[in-house]
Amino acid sequence: MLTVAVLISGTGSNLRALLDAAADPGFPARIIVIGADREADGLFHAEAFGIPSFVVPWDAFESREAWGAELDAQLKVWQPDLVVLSGLMRLLPQTLVAEWAPNIINTHPAYLPAFPGAHGVRDALAAGATQTGASVIVVDDGVDSGPILAQEHVAVHPGDTETSLHERIKPVERRLLIDVIRRIAGGELVLSARAGSTRPDSH
Repeated sequence: MLTVAVLISGTGSNLRALLDAAADPGFPARIIVIGADREADGLFHAEAFGIPSFVVPWDAFESREAWGAELDAQLKVWQPDLVVLSGLMRLLPQTLVAEWAPNIINTHPAYLPAFPGAHGVRDALAAGATQTGASVIVVDDGVDSGPILAQEHVAVHPGDTETSLHERIKPVERRLLIDVIRRIAGGELVLSARAGSTRPDSH
């Protein structure tokens, strides 16, 4: 059984979808802890599902590195097999990424490598793109630059706003994330920080 820690900043809509999936006895992963960088609304889901949670407040530390060191310490208490960033709106320090890579993944609301960064949906609209998408990646020390585990295109409709487009991307993100975790747990995806995902050796 793959053990998973999920890190959030907001309402935790992707987290809720993952919790619902993991509640199925046949799902091969279990969420063991939920962490946040502030008193996020999404921590309600941890309470609702009876899952332990912790908060490492971003604004309580003098530097990103100090914040990351405490986040790392909290994660090490639980020793998850996989760390999932689910709407965590902070760039992790390189030391933390190095400690957990490649077993740390994130979703992004664009068809990477196009439109990386915090405003992927807005940037796609500003560029006049006719399609964008959703991606699940291994986190590295860049900005949305890690190996791509799964992605799918989403059409941009005439008259789309940032909100309307993002609302169509979110369900795709959730589905891809759940499928990627299932495939990692089943051994179909082997994570690599350098070469991306590979299939396990059949021998």
